[in-house]
Amino acid sequence: MLKNQDRRLSVAPMMDWTDRHCRAFHRALSSQALLYTEMVTAPAVIHGDRERLLGFDAVEHPVALQLGGSDPAQLAEAARIGAAFGYDEINLNVGCPSDRVQSGRFGACLMREPELVADCMVAIREAVDVPATVKCRIGVDDQDPETSLFATVDASAAVGIEVFIVHARKAWLKGLSPKENRDVPPLDYGLVRRLKRERPHLNISINGGIASLDEAEAHLDDHDGVRLDGVMLGRAAYHEPALLGQADRRIFGQGTADTDAFAALARYRPYMAARLDEGVALPAMTRHMLGLMHGRPGARAFRRILTVEALPPGAGLEVVDRAIEAVREAEARRADAA
Repeated sequence: MLKNQDRRLSVAPMMDWTDRHCRAFHRALSSQALLYTEMVTAPAVIHGDRERLLGFDAVEHPVALQLGGSDPAQLAEAARIGAAFGYDEINLNVGCPSDRVQSGRFGACLMREPELVADCMVAIREAVDVPATVKCRIGVDDQDPETSLFATVDASAAVGIEVFIVHARKAWLKGLSPKENRDVPPLDYGLVRRLKRERPHLNISINGGIASLDEAEAHLDDHDGVRLDGVMLGRAAYHEPALLGQADRRIFGQGTADTDAFAALARYRPYMAARLDEGVALPAMTRHMLGLMHGRPGARAFRRILTVEALPPGAGLEVVDRAIEAVREAEARRADAA
């Protein structure tokens, strides 16, 4: 299993966002944070274009594959395929509330079927040598979270699963959109801490509404003798990725300097160059960088250049250079004015 320290901070699986280019970019900011793929369904892994769905660059390690599904045999096969690609962890999605997921009997609706989740996890665990983990909600619809969360975790723990990432909200499968499900149901961080208190042998990470490293550090602090094992950041890491540049020092305790935005772009540059040589369009990579200069002089120009000037066919790294220069110039003007 990945050591507790290695799980202290992770970046959540986010559909349409945490693709391979996003993960390579995030790795340029933090060498330690555990990165997750977008959810990929088990049938897609088995029958689809595996290189397109699962391919990743070695720079991304440690990186986890999140699978969606509810058929143990399919999940076992998909997990074996993922492990063969080199993923460091196989994670089962027991939290996504979208209509498509519900119709396929997986995601958050599996909170109603703890024994099926356990069957799926047995199949995954027996198929691979890397950690098999669960990401879940605290419940769905009219379930009592104090019952549903413990039932889901206990069923999987009984078959040997040790690592759980808990999004500390219910999912409302009727009446709320997936977007609303990320904000509307109230957070219950206390219930996740109670889970850790009452199941201290399990590795528990918390997810949901955590907007900064200050908040992440607070969750990792001791609360009445309870210390969570990890924090998973979602939208905060995507919209303000510069915060990941402080994670190795602040969260993992490494004696290294923080990675600033310019250094991260320099690290990401060889990856971008290699993908451009393979025919990947520049916007596929620059779209994940738009929030990097958040709060800095020139941030608006940075976003505009990456959004507009990256679009023409053949656009290359000179566009990124112009965006960087716009920030440097704006910061120099501010310094002169001061």
